[in-house]
Amino acid sequence: MTGTLTVRTALARLHGRTAAGVPRWAVWTAYATTLTALPSCVWRIAAMNFGAPLLEHDTTPRSGHAPGVFTAGWWYVIALSVVSETLAYLSVGLVARWGEVWPRRIPGLGGRRVPVLAAVVPAGLGATALLVFPYSLVMSALGLKITGEPDGLITHGWQTVAFWVAYAPLAAWGPLLGVLTVHYYRRRRGIRSTAVVARAAESVPAP
Repeated sequence: MTGTLTVRTALARLHGRTAAGVPRWAVWTAYATTLTALPSCVWRIAAMNFGAPLLEHDTTPRSGHAPGVFTAGWWYVIALSVVSETLAYLSVGLVARWGEVWPRRIPGLGGRRVPVLAAVVPAGLGATALLVFPYSLVMSALGLKITGEPDGLITHGWQTVAFWVAYAPLAAWGPLLGVLTVHYYRRRRGIRSTAVVARAAESVPAP
């Protein structure tokens, strides 16, 4: 029991207070969404920044294969990973209090309500754009980039398994974010409609 409370406390501190009316399934969906990008970030940094044996570093690319990611600087790999995980983390805002009311530490906006569309539009566009990942993974299975060019990644045996374990979760990022976005929109609009009805009822004079 204590362990469960500790986990809940840690999650609450990391993700902020859950908004009122958010069901448990939505909260766990948000947590899962934040983790979809993490394995690939770890794989990318370990393989390309620290030289972990997750791919064939010393092997010359096969005929017709471009160097691909090997030409990217270490800073690019770090930046890509940080940005990816940060964007994944923002999905928590669709179930947390800070996704409905701007945190007070934000100058000029702190304490004000977040407009529904200010969250729904970017989240919806992001979910749509992220649907490219399933296609990208299919192309990667064929040894190609999303553009159809050779990707230059060479893995064998367990390295291939590790690659897919790290990158397969990305296919769930878009669909999970889409579910959260629809739920956020319906919940916020429902709350607003209820408030309007309540105010209208209060304005009706008693008989």
